Amino acid sequence: MNPAQLSSAIVGALTSLVDRGALVLPDGVPSEVTVERPREKGHGDYATNVAMQLAKRSGMPPRDLAGLIAAELERATGVQAVEVAGPGFLNITVSADAQGQVAADIVAAGATYGHNDSQAGERVNVEFISANPTGPIHLGHTRWAVVGDAIARVLEAAGATVTREFYINDRGNQMNLFGASVEARALGEPVPDDGYQGTYVAELADAVLVESPELADLPPGEERTAAFREAAYAVQLRQQQESLARFHTVFDVWFSERTLHESDDVAASIEKLRSQGHLYDADGALWMRTTDFGDDRDRVLIRTNGELTYFASDTAYYVNKRERGFDRCLYLLGADHHGYVGRLKAMVACAGDDPERNIEVLIGQLVKILRNGEEIRMSKRSGEIITLDELVDEIGVDPLRYSLARYPSDSPLVLDVAEITKASNDNPVYYVQYGHARTCRMMANAADLGMSLPDDFDPSLLTHERERELLRALAEFPRVVAAAAELREPHRVARYLEDTTSVFNKWYDTKECRMLPQGDEPVAPVNEARLMLVVAARTVLANGLALLGVSAPERM
Repeated sequence: MNPAQLSSAIVGALTSLVDRGALVLPDGVPSEVTVERPREKGHGDYATNVAMQLAKRSGMPPRDLAGLIAAELERATGVQAVEVAGPGFLNITVSADAQGQVAADIVAAGATYGHNDSQAGERVNVEFISANPTGPIHLGHTRWAVVGDAIARVLEAAGATVTREFYINDRGNQMNLFGASVEARALGEPVPDDGYQGTYVAELADAVLVESPELADLPPGEERTAAFREAAYAVQLRQQQESLARFHTVFDVWFSERTLHESDDVAASIEKLRSQGHLYDADGALWMRTTDFGDDRDRVLIRTNGELTYFASDTAYYVNKRERGFDRCLYLLGADHHGYVGRLKAMVACAGDDPERNIEVLIGQLVKILRNGEEIRMSKRSGEIITLDELVDEIGVDPLRYSLARYPSDSPLVLDVAEITKASNDNPVYYVQYGHARTCRMMANAADLGMSLPDDFDPSLLTHERERELLRALAEFPRVVAAAAELREPHRVARYLEDTTSVFNKWYDTKECRMLPQGDEPVAPVNEARLMLVVAARTVLANGLALLGVSAPERM
């Protein structure tokens, strides 16, 4: 019996009491009841304060109502005992067979265990990284490359339809400077003072000439510079995609800013806003009255010289997303974008949408990575760039992804290369992955003895307190996934995996819970039941690591 099943049993008990007239709830029976794992041993497997929550509505003292619910709930299948504690808490002990059945349910669900429907029906666009195509993916992008992808993964596991989107900032003067910089490097000429100076530009120029050697023969001028710009853009974008794919971050959509302006999207979005009554002309410019919705000042869409502002592109892009059918648009922005939150929400309101429903803006804080006690720094323009590829080469995909995913993204983070790469139980990613590898080794050892998962699994054999503790931990996984999705906090999955690995290791170290028969002992039903428990633990660890984009090795 897992928490969701127990919640349903409590709802059933309340419904039965109301139907018999033993309990009056004017507002009706709640559709679900919160159950928690008690902090102290001896307080049962689960606890709920439902009697305290409903006491006033029922007109009964909390302890009296708790006693009424307890007597009814003890009749439910899978409930062994219910104790009234304190002012009206219910401490519930689940029967061994109901608790043990969790293992079989997990094994049957396999890779889908942990999935739920808490976000079912939601169409969510998750936009993250969205770097200029003027350089490699670098250290400054790595946190959202992990957290954005992990948020998308937990949302999908919670039933949402998710699109991962990368907004390509491929318009504006920075693209012209980029093209001129690559052109200069390719032809052995000085790079413009305000151009891109990084050594990666020379490597990009070489790659462009390999793919398009004819560019060097074009006559000087705007046409040649534009040709180098477009060729370098294509190569750099492909390299960005390859770097991210290597890092287990794959986007569904790479959306070009240019397409907004090449189509009618910008003009259409302006007309939509005008129809909402939130645009006005002043001083020769077109303005959006965002102050109507809490922004600190109104925003210019079209300047006096007729040029569109970046905010006009942002507005058209949001309207485009909504027209593609997304209910909720998540924007994952860097630490220097705090000022964008208010203006984006105001823009959504001006477009006639609900800023508390249709848009979410998450701000990620900076990451510092230390090597030998010194911070690894980067500067794209000066050429001292630390690329994602270099970080992956030095640290590895799994240690880097896990370490970035296990902390709240709204807090600054400092990681030490030596600490996150060492093969030690003090290193969380190693600890969890080794726990998974241990389950795989136990399964292989069982297979060597001819053991297999039983067709007549007896869940009531998993009675040791270490086994019950592990079963309770495994049963929590769907709730952890649902919370991670609702709160956009995938670090909850990482911390859960560490806690569950610890519970598994304690079970593994308990002599009375040996999975394999000893010496000449025959394979007994209890050994097979414990094999089922091991397979269930392996499933949960593998599924949790997958939500973080981290591998689950079978050997370490």
